[in-house]
Amino acid sequence: MNERKKVAIQGYEGSFHQIVAYRCLGENIEIHPCATFREVARQVESGEADYGVMAVENSIAGSILANLGILQKDGLQAVGEYYLRIRQNLMALPDVSLEEIEEVHSHPMALLQCVDFLDAHHWKLVETEDTALSARHIAERGIRNAAAIAGDLAAKLFGLKILAPDIHTIKNNYTRFLILRPAGDPVPAGSNKASLYFKTNHEHGSLMKVLREMEDSTINMTKLQSFPIPSEPWHYMFHIDMEFDTMEDYTRVVHQMEQASQELHVYGVYPRGLNEHA
Repeated sequence: MNERKKVAIQGYEGSFHQIVAYRCLGENIEIHPCATFREVARQVESGEADYGVMAVENSIAGSILANLGILQKDGLQAVGEYYLRIRQNLMALPDVSLEEIEEVHSHPMALLQCVDFLDAHHWKLVETEDTALSARHIAERGIRNAAAIAGDLAAKLFGLKILAPDIHTIKNNYTRFLILRPAGDPVPAGSNKASLYFKTNHEHGSLMKVLREMEDSTINMTKLQSFPIPSEPWHYMFHIDMEFDTMEDYTRVVHQMEQASQELHVYGVYPRGLNEHA
């Protein structure tokens, strides 16, 4: 019998990271909850976990710059991506009705995402460190007058009843996740997207010189993000996501970009993910 894959996620059991892990790697896996994204990276690099799942971007809030910084480490590579539609649900103990609820527990961001629904009621809002952890506490402590806001996996894992599904205000809220492996893995079959960063000279036109290397190719740049270099005030690196038709075209263009930049590092080459509409 094959040993179950170990997958490091940030957050607690029942989180959105675990939903992505299940959808990308199957449910026959061993989840390693981590307090921080750096711990996720460490477990993947050290081999304690076979895979890591890391959020890198949200369609409303934008890039998670700290996580892009983690990906600059040589010991990690992205082997896949997934776009998860963030669906928030109000859940409580199985025999509790909506009329019995007096307070709602969840992460501050989740409470903010559901502000229109919550404004229609007069509940006390209790901020917590994690959506799924809020659901777990209500289930384990048998709190009858409280509900949690979390993903549907948390309700399933902790035996809660969803009182109101899809209570988030913005219905098309997506988070992009990368699937991580230790560096050195072969490029997955069917890869047509890459993530990388580069650094240029601090001179006029240096950025355009690098980007111009994508002209006359099949490369489609889907993201360009600047972020500061901590050790060099007012100097920046640039993160790029690019899609391509052929590996030959990608290899040629990246080689040319490397020649035109001071430094270039590829985070990963992987199959492009699609938005989940279910």
